[in-house]
Amino acid sequence: GYRVSLQGNFFGHNHTYLTFPEYSPRKHIKLDPPLNIQSNATASKYRIWWSVWNVPWYLAEILQYELQYKEYSMSWEVALNKTLPSSLPQVEMEATEFRSGIAYAARVRCKVSENENSYHSQWSEWSQTTVFQRADVPKVSEKILNTKTMQFLFIPLSFGTLLYLFWNCKLSSRYCCFLTLGQKASPALTFPHQLLSFTHSIVCTTGILR
Repeated sequence: GYRVSLQGNFFGHNHTYLTFPEYSPRKHIKLDPPLNIQSNATASKYRIWWSVWNVPWYLAEILQYELQYKEYSMSWEVALNKTLPSSLPQVEMEATEFRSGIAYAARVRCKVSENENSYHSQWSEWSQTTVFQRADVPKVSEKILNTKTMQFLFIPLSFGTLLYLFWNCKLSSRYCCFLTLGQKASPALTFPHQLLSFTHSIVCTTGILR
């Protein structure tokens, strides 16, 4: 360790003040803030990564990071803090933690892990910020949904209509048997042609919907 003292001249007299009788630099570390913070957002996850500068390798392996994030339009005073469990300079978060269509800002700081006994440090200053926004999954077009709905409704309705017309045709055919040769043909006799025309229109309409 080291012995640190403060000397000064007060009222024409030199004085020496003992500040730290035993000063250990490894117990008083303050690192530079992380650099080059970047982010990438997908529909399911957010990934944020950064780098550290001027940190010895033996400290880089025992660093602890704290992430702070907020809605872009809000103050940092209401930001959320998350202490990261890993010493790796990156983090992944679920997209469900964030609101859709809202831009977010994030920053990170570092220090030596509190679980380390050989070194001790205070938090570094905050890094620069990175801005990201949730990438939504494309929604199915309402037009496609409406077309599918019409197809599902049109098929049973058409089948019911055919049954109704077929039943009426059967009744009308029995009635036509009582007509004499000199009488004018009943409109019911033209039903087969109407049925074929109606069926053709159903097939055409279904093809259009597809």
